[in-house]
Amino acid sequence: MKIAIPKATFEGEQRVSLVPETCTRIKKLGLEVLLEAGAGAGAGFPDHEYEAAGARVMADGSAMMQEADIVVMLYPPTEAEISRMRSGMTLFSILNPLIRHDVTRRLAQRGITALAMDMMPRISRAQKMDVLSSQATVAGYKAVLLAASELRKMFPLLMTAAGTLTPAKVLILGAGVAGLQAIATARRLGAVVEAFDVRPAVREQVQSLGAKFVEVESPAADAEDKGGYAKEMSEAYKQKQAEAIARHVKDADVAISTALIPGKPAPRLITSAMVATMRPGSVIIDLAAEAGGNCELTRPGERVMTDNGALVLGPRNLPSTVPYHASQMYSRNIASFLQDLVKNGQLTLSMEDECVAGTLITHGGQVVHPRIKDLMESATA
Repeated sequence: MKIAIPKATFEGEQRVSLVPETCTRIKKLGLEVLLEAGAGAGAGFPDHEYEAAGARVMADGSAMMQEADIVVMLYPPTEAEISRMRSGMTLFSILNPLIRHDVTRRLAQRGITALAMDMMPRISRAQKMDVLSSQATVAGYKAVLLAASELRKMFPLLMTAAGTLTPAKVLILGAGVAGLQAIATARRLGAVVEAFDVRPAVREQVQSLGAKFVEVESPAADAEDKGGYAKEMSEAYKQKQAEAIARHVKDADVAISTALIPGKPAPRLITSAMVATMRPGSVIIDLAAEAGGNCELTRPGERVMTDNGALVLGPRNLPSTVPYHASQMYSRNIASFLQDLVKNGQLTLSMEDECVAGTLITHGGQVVHPRIKDLMESATA
């Protein structure tokens, strides 16, 4: 079987789905690796490194797709990319199937077997395959660096001949993978960090990184679903949450929001009224911008300067701004999954495998994932 690495066409995308070191692992599984020429260049992986790892470089991407049995991508494919795929191919990619029903429908119509890497179940065995966590690690790290470059202050406490400089105060909203990495990075830079999350269980993780956990009275016991993701909360809880966040936002030099609910708009955590209480020069980095934003003033991909001098940024695709390591981690996630699925050079998908059952979206011309199928039927009812 042959596995293809196409060149990214998404605007601004610098990552590549498989890196040379992974190609070596994949070849040991009995798969031949095909690379569209230049696919890894933006991430710092030139063609000759793939050739040294045993991959075959092809100048014609369309011809490569017609020859391949498996294709690995980073994001939901465009109509043009789907049209290059042949019926019977297997696609591994982030697909956002909870909301991108158009892509799911086209993949089924095209006869593509599609596995959504962003639907990987959060079980112990699947940690090494969890692309959401690997890419969130990069986003959390880069969000702090972006904030530090925009803030008019330095992050650390400094005692200088010109006097003592107080450390920056950073508030992290959401203590998932991105939030925890943001905490760790901000602490390494010397900031005083506070963090909020609806899940009381993350308190110990927040505190172990040297941050203060922002407590909200009477947190709900069912603040997370079976997969460990945050759930949408009651209106009464949201009111208490808003009051707590408002108290801490007004004193923050930097607020970084990371809160997401799979398949739903991002929860609104920072209102325009809260932003109005922040000091001039304060910075908000909204990592949920592409899902609607945690801040009321966020505009995806734009810089918003408020009347009181606070800056609101809603960056798109932060992992792509650190493409070398983001690609490396994504590639390792894919390789770990393939290692479980490929035996003697053949790809085998068994619904008895919890990871396959959780990620398999389309097969045999049909949408086969029960949850996605129900959502799509409800949307057209």
